[in-house]
Amino acid sequence: MKPNQEVQIRDPFIYVDRKENKYYMYGSTDQNIWGKGTGFDVWIGNDLENWVGPYPVFRPDLNFYSDENFWAPEVHYYQGAYYMFATFLLKESGKRGTAILKSDSLTGPFHPHSDEIVTPKDWFSLDGTLYIDEGGMPWMVFCHEWIQVGDGEICAVRLSKDLKKSTGEPVTLFAASEAPWATSFQHKTRNTRKNYVTDGPYIYRAENGELLLLWASFVDNIYAQGISRSSTRKITGPWIHDEKPLFSSDGGHGMLFHDLHNQLYLTLHSPNKTPNERPVFIKMIDSNGGIRRQDDE
Repeated sequence: MKPNQEVQIRDPFIYVDRKENKYYMYGSTDQNIWGKGTGFDVWIGNDLENWVGPYPVFRPDLNFYSDENFWAPEVHYYQGAYYMFATFLLKESGKRGTAILKSDSLTGPFHPHSDEIVTPKDWFSLDGTLYIDEGGMPWMVFCHEWIQVGDGEICAVRLSKDLKKSTGEPVTLFAASEAPWATSFQHKTRNTRKNYVTDGPYIYRAENGELLLLWASFVDNIYAQGISRSSTRKITGPWIHDEKPLFSSDGGHGMLFHDLHNQLYLTLHSPNKTPNERPVFIKMIDSNGGIRRQDDE
C-alpha cells in the first residue's frame, strides 16, 4: 500500500465504485510518458489517501497502432461495459489522438474498441472525455493541440451509439486565449509565436443544472486549472469563462467527482514535472454552480 506522496501519476481520473465502496485511480502511469509507452495501470483504494497496486489494465500487443505517448486514460461505464478514452501517438502518421478501449471489468484487461483514433486523423488531438447529452447521445470532448494551431482549442464531436467512431464534423467550443486567466505559453522549442495550451477537458453537471467544463492551461508558464460554463447548459455553448483559475499552483489536468460520502473533490496532478507528479485531492463546494475550495471559507 502506498500513500499519495509515493504514487507517480499524471492526469489522475477517479472512478467511484459505489457497489464495492472502492476508488479506482487511472492516469498516465508510465515513468516517462514522453517516450515509449508500456500501457496503463490502476490503483485501488478506499480512502483517497492510500492505494494498492499498481495493477496493469492495458498492455498493447505487437500489432497495436501506437508505441509511445500513452496518455490520460479515463474510464466510463456505458451500456453495460467500461470504456477507456485514452491518447496515443500513431505509428503510421505521427499524429496524436484519442482512441476508445473496452473491458467488462474496472481492472481490465482493456482491448481496442474503436478503429484507431476517433479524433480527426490529420489533427494533433488529445485528452478525449465522454459526455452524454440531454437526449442520451454520446459526445467526445477533446483538445485540438496548440502545437498544431497555436491557440489550443476545446472541441466536441458526436460519437456513434456503440462508441466505435465519430459521426459528423467536430465543433470548436472555444480557444484557450478566450479565457481571461490563461496566458501565452513560451515553449523552449516552439517559441516563434504565442502559444495557448488546452489540456484535459472534463464535463461536470453542477447541482443547479449548469454545465461546467474543467480544463487546464498555463498562467505565466505555470500549469493551472480553470472552469468554463455553457450559457445554454448544452455542450455546444456558447461558453463563458471564469475570471480566475480554480488552481494555479503548478497542477492541472483534473476532474471533479463525489466521493463515497458525497463530498465533492477536485483531483489533479502536481507538480507538473516528471518524475515528481503526484495525485492531489482537494475538497470542493458546489454553490449554485460556483465551484470553490472548501478551505477558502
